[in-house]
Amino acid sequence: MTPVSKPELPQHIAIVMDGNNRWAKSHDLPAKSGHRHGADVAREVVNSCLTRDIKYLTLFAFSRENWLRPRKEVQGLMALFLTVLKRKEINQLHKRNVRLQFIGNRSSFSQKLQKNMRDVEELTRGNTGMTVIVAADYGGRWDIANAMTNIVDKVTSGELSADSIDADLVRQHTSTSDYPDPDLCIRTGGEHRISNFLLWQLAYTELYFTDCYWPDFDDAQFQLALDDFAKRQRRYGGHDEQE
Repeated sequence: MTPVSKPELPQHIAIVMDGNNRWAKSHDLPAKSGHRHGADVAREVVNSCLTRDIKYLTLFAFSRENWLRPRKEVQGLMALFLTVLKRKEINQLHKRNVRLQFIGNRSSFSQKLQKNMRDVEELTRGNTGMTVIVAADYGGRWDIANAMTNIVDKVTSGELSADSIDADLVRQHTSTSDYPDPDLCIRTGGEHRISNFLLWQLAYTELYFTDCYWPDFDDAQFQLALDDFAKRQRRYGGHDEQE
């Protein structure tokens, strides 16, 4: 029988940070203000995870579909990324033994932004504490297709046999192969969908949806999500022995 576990704290949390634009509109502010406040909240959520000894945090920062947004908004987001990657907080996170990694098709970003991403990854590469994974120009379908392309290339070259392809092999070729799958996925902003985020990895992840816009998502809101998670029974397709 599949074991049933009663979780206390998740070790890996993934977050769809939604609601920046609607928050800005509700405060009669431009979209860029919502994104700036959202970046500040992301920093605070990292701190919330650190204080609770949560090992992995994946943030959905920019989806492949986000390129379809108004050009001015996209340009503002790119400028914000550059600003965040140069902030003193990066060095502070480094001092706190935090590792930062980026997943996604970063080739669409400017050379300057790509270099900043590489510099941050290299700076924190040896850190062994919490890992923050930033999904930028990321899509779950892209991730799976990219994994399959790499596998096909290896089969074609003779490095792998077609008979060796299974779910574990596919997982080894996804963007998050070095990390455990998320235990909890939080989506703010009131929408109840995962929007092409970590499609392979969220197979058995607990989902938590809140109406709270991302810029209002503080430590108290974060704790509500953790409290809800603690009530879940993760069966992984099995069932409770008491049922």
